[in-house]
Amino acid sequence: MKLIGRLEESALLKSLLHKNESEFVAVYGRRRIGKTYLVRQVYEGRIVFECSGLHQKDKEQQLENFWLTLAEYNQEEKPMLPPKSWLQAFAQLRGYLTKLPLGDKKVVFLDEISWFDTPRAGFLAALDNFWNQFCTKRDDIILVICGSAASWIIQKVVNDRGGLHNRITQHIQLMPFKLGEMKSFLEARNVHLSLKDITQLYMCVGGIPFYIKDVEAGKSVAQILDSLFFGNGAKLKNEFPNLYAALFKNNQGHETVVQALAQKNKGLTRNEIIRATGISSGGGLTLILEELLQCGFIRRIYPFSKVSEDGLYRLVDEFSLFYFRFLHNQKGTNSWLQIAVTPAFKNWSGYAFESLCFKHVYQIKKALGIHGVISNEYSWYQKGNSVSPGAQIDFILDRSDNCINLFELKFHDAEFEVTKEYASQLREKIEIFKHHTRTKKNVFITLLTVFGMKRNEHALSMITQDLILDVLFD
Repeated sequence: MKLIGRLEESALLKSLLHKNESEFVAVYGRRRIGKTYLVRQVYEGRIVFECSGLHQKDKEQQLENFWLTLAEYNQEEKPMLPPKSWLQAFAQLRGYLTKLPLGDKKVVFLDEISWFDTPRAGFLAALDNFWNQFCTKRDDIILVICGSAASWIIQKVVNDRGGLHNRITQHIQLMPFKLGEMKSFLEARNVHLSLKDITQLYMCVGGIPFYIKDVEAGKSVAQILDSLFFGNGAKLKNEFPNLYAALFKNNQGHETVVQALAQKNKGLTRNEIIRATGISSGGGLTLILEELLQCGFIRRIYPFSKVSEDGLYRLVDEFSLFYFRFLHNQKGTNSWLQIAVTPAFKNWSGYAFESLCFKHVYQIKKALGIHGVISNEYSWYQKGNSVSPGAQIDFILDRSDNCINLFELKFHDAEFEVTKEYASQLREKIEIFKHHTRTKKNVFITLLTVFGMKRNEHALSMITQDLILDVLFD
């Protein structure tokens, strides 16, 4: 099957084939995101050595695995002796690469890189030596390291001041599909769903290729979700415990933070997270939040016209939110249809749709004709009192062209009707927003719905732009 999406990542990897020097590439991202598939597809026919680390195995087993894999590629008459150290293992790899014909780029692919790095094994030092003393002296090597253990990649590669940080020439953080990519992925498997149904599916599992690769054609969203979460042998029934354990070394803190955020639609400040989780303020929490941000599980959203300390952390990973809202400690739930009729479903769907829109800002700006305009995204909340009512706006585009879009996001099953009462509420919300923010910019109410809005006098008087779900798939 051909590669779906990943246009920028593919273009970057392909461009390295034409460089006049060796390249050291780190590819990382969450479990099941398609990292290995991407590398194999782009570099098909160019990979001269590929080896994957073994999960929770010791140094001797990792070395044996490396040696046996190299022996399969290096068909010599005289077998190599098993290496006793990583320096010896990479020396054997150097010997094999040296015998290959000169000219074309040669890709060395080390997958699940963190699993090689067992305690006191000396793997990182040997890898650094291999790159610095061998690869950099040639112009035909592309060394690719890949892994799902995001905390290891972030600490040892992306943010580390020593180790491999200064050696990496390119790094790619692979993120979930956007809606348009998900649609193409499903259609390539002959699965044709309405845009609303694809969005509904996305809101439950996110844009993770592995989660949807076995979706069967001809099934409804309810049937698909039952097969993923509730049926016998459901594919994602036990996915959550494995997800965070694979990504983070000490994953309990990450799960605790995510669970706390799952209970609050508006998000939590750092101090509120401390109170909700009992995790002390300090380096531990800072690292947890940074790693969750780097992996795209949470997003920091700054309130409009507020200092950075007031930033809210919001859970934007669809699968984690769905898990904690409907699966975690939920006894007796055995079908999607049971969930879909509960009040909790309506609350969840509104929040999940808001988070989805935050992930598709480029598509929204393109639909508004402002994709070239610099903007920032915010949320805004003003608590009411006895004198003045409060107001909340979950999605704001603050633009550099002296305009602000206040979004009303509605995930409804039919055309949305702006009633006289709703129009009055919008008018009051604008006045409260202008009063408290003291903005001098033009303020537009923008409506984004599934099926559009009914055009009546109230809608025409209040709604400046009317967008429908289709724009998010561009």
